[in-house]
Amino acid sequence: MKLAKALVPVAVMLALAACRKPPEVQTEAQRARAVTVVKVEPRAITGSLAASGDLVPREEAAVAPEVSGYRVTRVLAEVGDYVRAGQTLAIIDPALLDAQVAQARAQAAQAEDQASRVKDLDDQGVLSQEQIVQRRLQAEVARASLRALTTQRQKLSVSAPVSGVILEKNVRPGDMSAVGATPWFRMARDGQVELSADVAEDALPRIRVGQSATVTLPNGVTAVGRVRLVSPQINPQTKLGEVRITLPVRADIRSGGFGRAVFEDAQATVLAVPETAIRYDADGAKVVVVGADNRVKRVPVQAGARGGGYVEIVKGPPAGSRIVANAGALFLDGDLVRPSDAPAQTAKPAAQPAAAAPAASAPVAK
Repeated sequence: MKLAKALVPVAVMLALAACRKPPEVQTEAQRARAVTVVKVEPRAITGSLAASGDLVPREEAAVAPEVSGYRVTRVLAEVGDYVRAGQTLAIIDPALLDAQVAQARAQAAQAEDQASRVKDLDDQGVLSQEQIVQRRLQAEVARASLRALTTQRQKLSVSAPVSGVILEKNVRPGDMSAVGATPWFRMARDGQVELSADVAEDALPRIRVGQSATVTLPNGVTAVGRVRLVSPQINPQTKLGEVRITLPVRADIRSGGFGRAVFEDAQATVLAVPETAIRYDADGAKVVVVGADNRVKRVPVQAGARGGGYVEIVKGPPAGSRIVANAGALFLDGDLVRPSDAPAQTAKPAAQPAAAAPAASAPVAK
């Protein structure tokens, strides 16, 4: 009786075990994670492009003496002065030249008198025709010499050829004038200063004449300027092109300084992906590419300009490649996934200035 009671639980357990089904084993396809994918394709990125450069005069004027061998008596302009066209900047001692002018004037008067004496003596035999011609030529030479000295006398007042700001002064009272020597003054015409920015070759098509740019000075002060010139050529060594940005005339915008320009409305159509598709780690930027067999692979990329929620792919997978839209998901190379296309969307307005990957030799978009 006791043995029968002991065998009852065992029989129940055997019956329950017979009713259980073996666990189902999932296939790799069933274990694959569902992911949203996007394509690497051309997109119009509207953001900002940045470039740096030096502040230079839009047009520089040099002022130098036009006579040699005379001493400077007065200098009437200093660095930083704004002068008008025709304003006297320096005065040269006229004493020696005044004496030469007086002598030339007397010689001219004498030659004129000699020429007037033979005015009506042609072919009369009183003097030979050769003597008559010689007196007339002497009078003409004397007049020309007087005109030359008078002109030099007028050049003793060295004046500004244009209106503008004096950038440099290289003359002192007592200096001797010399034609062809270092200019006495350097001027920025009309006080106009520009930013000469170096822009990478691939970024130049995004800049146009008349485009606005915000220029930041080293002290953090900004000024709004406009693009006046986009260089028609590229430096073959640096692969950079010059962009000239005209700036307002202000005391704090000085030639020789440094500035950084941001072109707010720069636009370009480039290969791009959503910002969320790029993962950044210690090895740099990467995207997760989904192959034709739906297996993933992490691929390094070089990121370029940003704008509207997208990032330019300078180097990386080719156009048309499918990549995982959410870079935050962790995958191992070779993982199988179940991809679905992301819904179409339009680019949102850029929340911040565009940035570009650094280049070895050029200021780049940021």
